[in-house]
Amino acid sequence: MQKKDSIYELHEDHKEWLSKLDFYKDDIKILKHRLEEVVSKNTDHSVLAEAEKFQNQFIVQNDNIDHIRHFINLEENKIEKIVNANPVAVDHRKIEHREVQKDLIDNFEKNFKQLRIDFNAYIAKWI
Repeated sequence: MQKKDSIYELHEDHKEWLSKLDFYKDDIKILKHRLEEVVSKNTDHSVLAEAEKFQNQFIVQNDNIDHIRHFINLEENKIEKIVNANPVAVDHRKIEHREVQKDLIDNFEKNFKQLRIDFNAYIAKWI
């Protein structure tokens, strides 16, 4: 879907989304550390099999973060080119954009929330 927003609004959205992605990267580091604690205290095969599943999910989510970050940075570069090409009245101009970035962030957050719920249940079971 195409929508028009001011250049500044778009830029602020991008900054907010990049900040969220930084938070999730840090959260994954914390979750990995907690996973290492569980694995170090439990050698049962079922614990290790499930731990591997979560380890793989953390890798996938890190990749998703990198992909979304790259996409947002590409959109920021487009905005920068528009501003550099015609810097007059930048604060009043609106540009078309797709809501793909917002959808990506929303879907990522929904999936990550579920991963965190599942992981916390796993941790509670083995600690």
